[in-house]
This record gives sequence, C-alpha cells and structure tokens, in this order.
Amino acid sequence: MNDRVYLDWNATTPLRPEAWTAMRAAMDLCGNPSSVHSEGRQARRLLQEARAEVAAAVGARCGADVVFTSGATEANVLALSPGLHIDRAPPLERLVVSAIEHASVLDGGRFGKARVELVGVSRAGLIDLDRLDALLTGRPPALVSVMLANNETGAIQPVRDVARMVHEAGGLVHVDAVAAFGRIEVNFNELDYDLLSISAHKVGGPKGVGALVVADRVRGLEPLLRGGGQEKGRRAGTENLIGIAGFGAAARAVAGRFAEETGRYAMLQRQLEDGLAAEGAMIFAADAPRIANTTLFSAPGLRAETAVIGFDLEGIAVSSGSACSSGKVQPSHVLAAMGTAPELIGGGVRISFGWDTSENDVNRAIRAWRKLSATLVKRDHETVVERF
Repeated sequence: MNDRVYLDWNATTPLRPEAWTAMRAAMDLCGNPSSVHSEGRQARRLLQEARAEVAAAVGARCGADVVFTSGATEANVLALSPGLHIDRAPPLERLVVSAIEHASVLDGGRFGKARVELVGVSRAGLIDLDRLDALLTGRPPALVSVMLANNETGAIQPVRDVARMVHEAGGLVHVDAVAAFGRIEVNFNELDYDLLSISAHKVGGPKGVGALVVADRVRGLEPLLRGGGQEKGRRAGTENLIGIAGFGAAARAVAGRFAEETGRYAMLQRQLEDGLAAEGAMIFAADAPRIANTTLFSAPGLRAETAVIGFDLEGIAVSSGSACSSGKVQPSHVLAAMGTAPELIGGGVRISFGWDTSENDVNRAIRAWRKLSATLVKRDHETVVERF
C-alpha cells in the first residue's frame, strides 16, 4: 500500500479522471484534424471542442483566441515576440518583466536576454508599480510580462493595475497564468490582458500541452514553428489531439469545481501555516494576497536540499521551489529578488496541494516538519553561523 503524500502540485498534478477518459476516447480516432474526409472532420471537431473548453475556462472571447502549444514554456516564448502591435501602432521592440518571472520569461523569449528590462519586487513579493511606471513613462511602448501568481510564493500580482498602466503607455501585456489557473479566477477579457500562457499538467491535464491565449486586437505574432497552416498559422505541425483532448477535459473540470476546490485550499493553507509557524517556520509573502494552495517557508540555517530529502524520507513529496531546474536544488531567484536574508534564501521549501489533498496529509506534513526542524535547523544554523 502506497502511503506517500504528494504535496508538490505546483510542479505537476495527477491526471484528472475526466482527462484520462477524454484522452482514451481521442486515442480511438485515426483522423488528422487537417484532413477533409469524415475521419479528419471527427478529429477536428474534438480539437475545436477542447479549444472552446480551454477558452471558456480562462474567460477568452472564443476558441479562436487559443493557440495550442507543447507547454507553457513554448507559449511564453511564442508570446515574447518583437514586433507585436495593435492595428497600425508601431511594433514593440522593448520587453519589461518582473524579477520573479519564470526562466523562460527572464531569458526574454525571442527578444533575447540582453534586451530584458527588470522590474523589482517588494519584500512581500509584489511587483514595484512605481518602478514599472518609471520604465514606461516617456519611453517607447513596451511588451510587459508579469505572472498572475508566483509559482514559488503564491503571491498574486496586481496585474489589473499593470495592464492599465501598460495600455495607457501604448504597450501590450503578457500574463503567465500557469500557477494561477485553477487556483484563482482567470478572466482574460475582463482583466484586459493581451496574451496569456497556461499549462495542462498544472490543472490535471497531461504533460506536453499548453496554450497561448491571444486577444483579437494583437497583431504581429510570429510563429516559432513554420511550415503548416495549423492553429490559424500561428503554430505549424499536426496538433497533439490526445493531449489537447485531456487539456480540454481538465479545463472543464477546473471551471466546474473552482469554488469548491479553492475554498478548501484556503482552509488547508491556514491549517498548514499555523502548524509550520508553531515550529519556527517563516512564511514568505505572508503579507501579500496569495493563491491558497501554495506555501513557501524556511527557517534560519535550513538548507532546502536537506529538508526536501528529509520530507521525502518521511514519505512526503515537497519541493524547493520551481520544478524547472533539471532536478537541481538551487537558491531561489524569487527570494533573492524579495531581498530575503542570505541564511533564508537557501532554505526555501514549497508545499503545494490540490483537489485530493486531505487534512490528514497536511497534518503529516506538520508532524514531519516538527521532527525535521528539531534536527536540521539546529545543525544547519550552526553551519551558517560558522560561515557568516
């Protein structure tokens, strides 16, 4: 009997039953969605149904706004394209991003890392709107990329204010909603975003499929992959129909259970953080609005790699932050950007949960932390004292 507890849902989620069912049905279809015969039309109908489900789940205007990709990283790079503009406005040649973005955004996409201008964040992990205003005022319009919610701390960014500022300055806004989708409401049209990236495997869909949602007003989006007319010419190649079918089903499930799941997350987060704090843990971004399934914590002298292994030996899967570092435990650039003390940066441990996380799972994590903190924090703190 497997008695392990999985608390790393921000890295990836289990496959939802609805997604599994949809993917099995898609496996039985042999048609190419681009073919005109009956089999092809059947496959295309399934593709368009999934596209409409994803669009509805994020509040997009219609399925035509959704470009399916191999994941959120590709969606981000596709979005960060020099030359984007609205109607007859000049192409945008500047990229401005917050300092806590995913690596695929910090690298600049097709702008190139040397062309990225950074905006810092507060100690609570929220983008510095005054600094953003200074970068926008009196300069050429820019493409601005900001997370809706940070994948490590869970801090929800003031993206509505960002969008207003950027549009007033004549620019466009790209929002990475990977961590936020399924945890808070994502309404593409209402919040006036221009481009939005999401990923299937973060909401119970399969790995290897994501989407970029593009507002109808956006012009100049250059495809990364050329050679075919798929995705309205925005991404060449036969669509991953099986993965997309799972994505659509997962998106529909998220939309149908959003209120129930997010309300339970808030209860579990309070339970978890009270238990961690009682044993000396410091909760990052505690003063910021956060997605309720995410807690990043540390203690003076704790080393993340030691803690992650310790939790694993207790039968609990947690992480040290972003899962996109080739399995390596590295100091968090997010905590560094927040001005976190050096003795805490190397010890950030993230716990994140999902739809089948129980109160018992959270209690096990608290008990494990109680046991680990009594030994790891003391030993690692002595090492830090010697070093500093």
